[in-house]
Amino acid sequence: MATPKVEIYTKFYCGYCQRAKSLLNSKGVEFTEYDVTMGGPDKDKMMERKPGASTVPQIFIDDKPIGGSDELAALDREGKLDALLGL
Repeated sequence: MATPKVEIYTKFYCGYCQRAKSLLNSKGVEFTEYDVTMGGPDKDKMMERKPGASTVPQIFIDDKPIGGSDELAALDREGKLDALLGL
């Protein structure tokens, strides 16, 4: 099974972002982080990928929008996250 591409859009000093990254790190998952604190092209790309997304983090696994920190934690509690991550 190929390693999935994990991407996370974050902002500086975002507790929810830290929590999501901590969960991914605890599973040994590599991810690409895009800081959208000051807006710019990465924020535009986030909005294009998930229209209406106004909060961070926004997490994508293999280009599928997962949601934020709460949704990521819920997937983990339900035992579904490891399968998405190829673990």
